Amino acid sequence: MRALLSLLFGSLLHSTIALAQTAPTQQVQQVKVDATRDPVDKSYRKMMLGVDRFERDHALAPQASLRFRLLPRQPDMDMRGVQLRIAGDTVSVPLPLAADNSFAPVRNQQALREDAVLLANRKASTMSWRAQVITPGLPPDTRRLGDLRLECRAGMDSGLISNDPQIIAWLSSMLYSTDKVCNQPDGNYLFFADRPLFGVTLVHGERRLALPFKMLYAGGEQTPASLPYCDCQVLLDHSYYAPLWDASWPDDSLLELHYMDEVAP
Repeated sequence: MRALLSLLFGSLLHSTIALAQTAPTQQVQQVKVDATRDPVDKSYRKMMLGVDRFERDHALAPQASLRFRLLPRQPDMDMRGVQLRIAGDTVSVPLPLAADNSFAPVRNQQALREDAVLLANRKASTMSWRAQVITPGLPPDTRRLGDLRLECRAGMDSGLISNDPQIIAWLSSMLYSTDKVCNQPDGNYLFFADRPLFGVTLVHGERRLALPFKMLYAGGEQTPASLPYCDCQVLLDHSYYAPLWDASWPDDSLLELHYMDEVAP
């Protein structure tokens, strides 16, 4: 599989370079927030595709609402004072952030027509974006499996995945789809807890399963070379996978999150 990916990547890279050398120069729209160079941005149209997916598959989490959340990618990232807006050719719509740096999606037809972006006053690679689906009234330090299944689908359709270089993102879009990532054991869609994790236990009725180490800390597979391209860059000890694909665990199953600071020495 690695040999196939290497061959495919080489072919795509060669084609990309050739296209770059022969394609005519096009004018690229530039939008800035607070004079930030290389700002974080996401496609507004793609984010609305995530909203559409949430509405289609709402039965997975019928009591939940959809929000999007900004997370730090670097250890020195200051998440205070982050500003976010929808920016197009003529449209500019501020998106107020909650205390946890989450925001509710807003539909704007003019922004869709102008192929607007969601623009933050932070540089690219400093923040990660995630869908957030949470059923109200859950016990403390738990997540509902149906919520996570819907989070994955809305997040993938929104393009909220790793900050890979453009060529890698292109390759990923060819090899992975929302259904593959969210419905197969090797989908590897990361979720994040608010604090460093010691373990995660899946519970439904009397059935309990402690998730294995390979489902914690991004699978333990990150290296210094690959970590900058993972959303877990600064949140590695907060990260975990969930068995989204396993139909034997119903949507009402709960994941109990156990934190490092709760474990006695």
